Amino acid sequence: MRSYLFLLFSFCCTATLFAENAGPDSSQNKTAALLEKIHSIHPTENVAKGHILAGPTVSLLQAEASELDIYIADLYELDGYTFTVEAFAGYFFKDGLAAGLRGGYERTRYTIDFSLLEDIADVSQVRKYASNGFFVQPFLRNYLKIFDSRVIYFFNETNLKFYYSSGISQVDDHEDLTKAVTDNYGLEIGLNPGMTIFLTKGFAFETSIGLLGLSSNYITIEENGKKRSEMNYNIIDFKVSLLTLDFSLVYFF
Repeated sequence: MRSYLFLLFSFCCTATLFAENAGPDSSQNKTAALLEKIHSIHPTENVAKGHILAGPTVSLLQAEASELDIYIADLYELDGYTFTVEAFAGYFFKDGLAAGLRGGYERTRYTIDFSLLEDIADVSQVRKYASNGFFVQPFLRNYLKIFDSRVIYFFNETNLKFYYSSGISQVDDHEDLTKAVTDNYGLEIGLNPGMTIFLTKGFAFETSIGLLGLSSNYITIEENGKKRSEMNYNIIDFKVSLLTLDFSLVYFF
């Protein structure tokens, strides 16, 4: 159900960007009818033209498991996480419409101990990985006032993300030890619908979820200080994960 609500909010937010320039044809009239119940924003509201928003965001994705039998493999241990912290600021150049910039740091670390096809190939490995990354992300955020209230708003954020990360991985197959250094340069476009709830004057709590992502990555890999390889790939991701919600405290002034 949450996925469908976010899809609806995303559609509505995108549609409002073009509603004012709509012509008289039937499809545009249908869009106008769909949005006719959206309430207007008063100049004194926090999301009105001329206001500023700023705040931090914290995100954590964690996984942990042990002693699992997965048909063709045995998972002895899995322990890992991805932690992201960032700060952002934006300016409302129009009622309900803000442009801004965010920047942040991301840390990923995991350990996995497993065996694969024990009765046939008997592949057993311990893999460890750790990486640190940095990113900058300009964004355009459109707020919707669906209820006649100054407490709850829905929004959609369209953003363009540039990031770099450097990671070290180690693979131990109980005979050889392989180490690799990976550098990742990436570009990502995303849609992030969400909700803003004002807790007190000027302060609000926000939650959002990634709905659509298009990414392009260029990766270089150096193994044991000698072998070097390069990889370039592109991904279109329509998956919605309710386990990777972002939470923010935002100050409007």
